[in-house]
Amino acid sequence: MTHAAVILAAGLGTRMRSPRPKVMHPIAGRPMIRHLLQAVEARFGRVVVVVGPDMPDLEAAVAPHAVAVQRERLGTAHAALQAGPQLGGHDGDVAILYGDNPLISEATLARLQAARAEADLVLLAMRPVDPGRYGRVVTRADGMVERVVEWADATEDERGIGLCNAGVVCARAPDLFRWLAAVRNDNAKGEYYLTDVVALARAEGRSVRAVEAPEAELRGINSKAELAGAEAEVQAALRAAALDAGVTMIAPETVFLSWDTRLGADTVIEPNVFFGPGVTVEEGALIHSFSHLTQCIVRRHAEIGPFSRLRPGAVIEPRAHVGNFVELKATTLGEGAKANHLSYLGDATIGAGANIGAGTITCNYDGVKKHRTEIGEGAFIGSDTSLVAPVKVGARALIGAGSVITSNVPDDALAIARGRQSVFEGRGFKGKKGK
Repeated sequence: MTHAAVILAAGLGTRMRSPRPKVMHPIAGRPMIRHLLQAVEARFGRVVVVVGPDMPDLEAAVAPHAVAVQRERLGTAHAALQAGPQLGGHDGDVAILYGDNPLISEATLARLQAARAEADLVLLAMRPVDPGRYGRVVTRADGMVERVVEWADATEDERGIGLCNAGVVCARAPDLFRWLAAVRNDNAKGEYYLTDVVALARAEGRSVRAVEAPEAELRGINSKAELAGAEAEVQAALRAAALDAGVTMIAPETVFLSWDTRLGADTVIEPNVFFGPGVTVEEGALIHSFSHLTQCIVRRHAEIGPFSRLRPGAVIEPRAHVGNFVELKATTLGEGAKANHLSYLGDATIGAGANIGAGTITCNYDGVKKHRTEIGEGAFIGSDTSLVAPVKVGARALIGAGSVITSNVPDDALAIARGRQSVFEGRGFKGKKGK
């Protein structure tokens, strides 16, 4: 039978000090809600995300999953109830999760599901180093859960309990939604707490069990400081995986990866390199310090940097070189081609073995549309050349330094487009009055 998951994501995240929905804040280059969805999609066949009103960006981010709207924020149990109509008739298990717990692993969700065979209601729990204001899980002598008490309602003895609630629960849909509908708001905050379903299940004589998982997976993210902590943990895991796969990082703690960064074996990454989303680097490539790569491909044994920027659509073919202060966008740099100094190459195709001189730019934007530049194999573009697109430079063509090229250049041709130098003797500083 298909299992379902409900993800609560309606929170505004006021502690984030941001108008952006809390679960849309990124970790390793993608919204935290997408991290959770990746694990959930592997274990649950149906997913409903509960959002707040006027959150179109969040609704788009969780597509194609069903969305329910919590128009009044009356608590977590109330939020979970909003998913009921979307799951009408579902008789299998339902897990309720929180969008601001993005690092729960697929393995932990599998353990949660397995525990349901031994208990009517299962919840996730942890033993944090600093229990703080987490709800406490009160257990019986046999290890089964008696109740969950929120910190604000707990006694001093209950606040001394180290086992803390992570908020995630799982039960059969008919039971879970019946308990949710029975939750009351007679508590310190006047809210409908999801955790109250534990007491309701126990009142019916049902068994409740806690599955413990690491704090790193279960802790919530409610502030920018907690977001930074989660980022650090994810980065450490991504770096460790890359190193295990044969990537060399001289100073791993200074390299920042995205969730989908793909690095081939024997790639060398120097200090202070940033990988945005959508980057693939093939085996044997060298990425020098202070380079920034996003949505691009670096083929085998290519060399990037230092201080290079590869923007979306850049493709660096095998053994090509992109040097210091060179920026590429929507450009393919052919095999063995070189752009080593101070250049901007946008919307261009550059043939194998071509050499791009220092200060060369493609003038690709006319204020309305982008236009392409084509440079043939083995062409040599002299320093400080402006290529005004659309324009083609043929194979093995030579462009004189300082040229502004506005017309196509045939194969094997020499093109020079610059003003003629004029010299006026005696007109220098020495000839000026007072010098």
